[in-house]
Amino acid sequence: MNKERFLSLDVFRGMTICLMIIVNTPGDALHTFAPFKHASWHGFTPTDLVFPSFLFAIGNSLSFVLPNLEKAGTTKVLLAIFKRSFILFALGFLMYWFPFTGALQDTRIFGVLQRIALAYFFAALIAHFMHERVVKVLTAVLLLTYWYLAVRFGQSGDPFSLTGNAVLRLDLYLLGPNHLYQGEGIAFDPEGLLSTLPAIVNILVGFIIGNFVQASGKTYEGLTHLFMWGAGFIFLAFMWDFEFPINKKLWTSSFVVLTIGLNMIILATIIYRVDINRQHQFSRFFGIFGKNPLVIYLFSEILLISLNLLKGPTGYASAFDWLYQQGFAYFNPYWGSLFFAISFMLLCWLLGYVLDKFKIYIRI
Repeated sequence: MNKERFLSLDVFRGMTICLMIIVNTPGDALHTFAPFKHASWHGFTPTDLVFPSFLFAIGNSLSFVLPNLEKAGTTKVLLAIFKRSFILFALGFLMYWFPFTGALQDTRIFGVLQRIALAYFFAALIAHFMHERVVKVLTAVLLLTYWYLAVRFGQSGDPFSLTGNAVLRLDLYLLGPNHLYQGEGIAFDPEGLLSTLPAIVNILVGFIIGNFVQASGKTYEGLTHLFMWGAGFIFLAFMWDFEFPINKKLWTSSFVVLTIGLNMIILATIIYRVDINRQHQFSRFFGIFGKNPLVIYLFSEILLISLNLLKGPTGYASAFDWLYQQGFAYFNPYWGSLFFAISFMLLCWLLGYVLDKFKIYIRI
């Protein structure tokens, strides 16, 4: 395989993980710059782009990996897909259960890794068994179907509200409130089961674009197409927003189309700089994240949970609070909060650097 193409993908994926860690670890959540917060409900911020970008990158990777798996036969492909999906889902569940002292009946079932597992599972099966022309049609079908389900089974008059959306209704019916995310003021999971349906499209389009990049992505004509498609998707998203609002927590179809459009433009820009113009100033830094994304992400989450669980010295709520107050509270609150998040990200990068130095790349 062409390593240069993987370099662009590593940089894209690395930028995603880098920003993901920064937005997840502010020193003071009450003092966070607006671009580093998720939209409260309808709307869009740069932070909302992080997770769908990672799904898009998974689709890119799938376009490189799947052809090699298919050479070994369908059985090998299915085993690899099932294994990866199961491990990702299990890791996500165990991460929420960590440090394994809470009751299982109160542990969150769905989450970031669980969504990746489910979306990857169905996207990989579709990519393997269906021709790319059929995959393109199916992406539209999935988005339109989710739109219909969201309207049909949401609360009459306001089907896209926090308390009346179809995603919440299905999760409550299947799991009950104790297994859902509690951070919205009510039991509601932004990675709910129904909203996983459009998330499959982020991976499928990433797969399609990955194939395109391999065929003609390193040419000016190919990059022009990516930029034009990206602009078209963004325009479509804002038109769709009038009927199906852009909403990350509901993962609306308009949100999917918007993030895909932005991902096309960002990926095209990276390919232009890294592969065509050979501008590698930041490639090494982001590539470190991109080579071991899962390990670094898990490390960041477990470290964050551990610091919040550990007791701090007298007068501090936790070890996390103590670290922030001792090292960063002397700055302006907003800048101190951001500097803490950047420092936390750099610590995670250091783990990636050590793994890369010893040529350790952990894949599932």
